[in-house]
Amino acid sequence: MSREDRFPSFTSRRQFLLSAGTIGASAWLVPSRLLSSDAPHLGGLSRNPGPVEQMRKAAETAPIRIQKLRGNLSALIGNGGNVVALQGNDGVLLIDAGIVGARVAETVARITRTPIRHLINTHWHFDHTDANDWHHAHGAAILAHEMTRTHMATTTRVEDWKFTFPPSPAGAIPATVFADERDVRLNESLVQLKHYPPAHTDGDIWAHFTDVDVLHVGDTWWNGLYPFVDQSTGGSIDGMIGATERNLAKTSDKTIIVPGHGPVGGKADLIEFRDMLIALREKVAGLKKQGKSLEEILMAKPTADYDEKWGRYVIDGKTFTALVYQGV
Repeated sequence: MSREDRFPSFTSRRQFLLSAGTIGASAWLVPSRLLSSDAPHLGGLSRNPGPVEQMRKAAETAPIRIQKLRGNLSALIGNGGNVVALQGNDGVLLIDAGIVGARVAETVARITRTPIRHLINTHWHFDHTDANDWHHAHGAAILAHEMTRTHMATTTRVEDWKFTFPPSPAGAIPATVFADERDVRLNESLVQLKHYPPAHTDGDIWAHFTDVDVLHVGDTWWNGLYPFVDQSTGGSIDGMIGATERNLAKTSDKTIIVPGHGPVGGKADLIEFRDMLIALREKVAGLKKQGKSLEEILMAKPTADYDEKWGRYVIDGKTFTALVYQGV
């Protein structure tokens, strides 16, 4: 089986970029064995640039949609990972930065004239932190988990993207970090931050706005999408399942849950995601335990019953199978 057969393709660069805008600009997260400069030419997509460059380019023009949540909270969808903005007299607090800071700030200005003064990153990936430096230069203090700072402050390789990130600019690196949990009181709200054991990465956190019961879980949840698991920086399929169980234990049927990618949802959506992860982990692990190679498992199509719902946009069943295979 050729590499082209094992992994998904896009019909065109235009389709790729349209998908990025349609699903909150997350379509870059196809592992770069597909899209990197040293990968085969697939589906009419140019060998260069790779997914990181393509996503950054798409973010320059992709529309950003505002979704009102509860109280003074709004979600900003369309410039990298989903951003949550809390407005108030202490200055706007952002959960995640987006990719293009000026465009995120312009969108916030449609909600409030109060400047952005506080920023919390859910993890280190560029679609959640690229705009850190811009926001910091315009007055925002940045807080994150200590592993987020570690990865941003050093050269970090993501093997599945065939991409090496240089150290971030000094202003982009979170000045304040925590190890396990931290409470933030701003704009008459309490935001509880909690670190997960390694899941999507080794530095994932949630942000729970307790007064209105809105929970931002970062990339531990991809609503309606197969998730990317960054095994280069500590992620694993088992960690993703564990994080989802923790998210479910934290929420009720009334909780608004903001994923890193995909639409804002609730507990029923999260249960469906958890069940999908467990079912496909068991299928792939069972086949691997039988001694089957990745190529043989891909031919068995263990995700076939799930691809119509979960594999339509960013990562298809073949790619997700390969990601799970690496971690079991």
